[in-house]
Amino acid sequence: MEAGLSVSEDFMLELGAITKSYGSNTILHGVSLRVRRGEVCSIIGPSGAGKSTLLRCINLLEQPDSGNMSMDGRFFDLSSPSGKSELLELRRTCGMVFQSFNLFPHMSVLQNIVFPQRHVLHRGEEEAKEAALLLLTRVGLKDKADSHPSQLSGGQQQRVAIARALALEPKLMLFDEPTSALDPELAHEVLDVMRELADSGMTMVVVTHEMRFARTVGDHLVVMADGRIIEEGDPTMIMSDPQQERTRQFLSAVND
Repeated sequence: MEAGLSVSEDFMLELGAITKSYGSNTILHGVSLRVRRGEVCSIIGPSGAGKSTLLRCINLLEQPDSGNMSMDGRFFDLSSPSGKSELLELRRTCGMVFQSFNLFPHMSVLQNIVFPQRHVLHRGEEEAKEAALLLLTRVGLKDKADSHPSQLSGGQQQRVAIARALALEPKLMLFDEPTSALDPELAHEVLDVMRELADSGMTMVVVTHEMRFARTVGDHLVVMADGRIIEEGDPTMIMSDPQQERTRQFLSAVND
């Protein structure tokens, strides 16, 4: 096992020296990070910092060039591609919500949440429907069960996407700028669901431009720039008194 990863019961996620390049362009320069169980870790930083790429490497939607990871006590050597069964286990442990909603347009809202349960968890139709309706109630959309995505607002579609990810009962949720495509009123709907998830004890890693969410809901703030973590710690302390000039520049820009 790679030195530096403890695979501790205290941590849901540990990353060790993750690197990722596309040709000669290095996106991630040896990123290491620890996220405690039940913690909300917010990742902020300028465009091109490598934030979304880091999330995609955690979920192995992108294959890192090198590094290692433990998730819920399981070690992954990221320098070699994972097998199908390993990927399936990882993605059952780790749900992901994207900037775009990625719902199946030809399926109803209910079917969008039933489908992954049937094919990943191998649940029966009725059990999957019951779980889906409970999740739709949780995100305030039970009355939209028979609607299709095109009939929903952007905020409603994103809440369905969250319910779909939760249907696989993940222990860790990754959010990649989940409100970036929404106007402020619709973003508020999604952030309320995320706050409820945080209050329920879900471990979350959230790439966000919502500074208020990062400060008030987040337990741990990570600032990235140029493919590196340049500062991390308590959100209020960093936002009130950043230690790095690059952090000060970024916070000044987003707070103007």
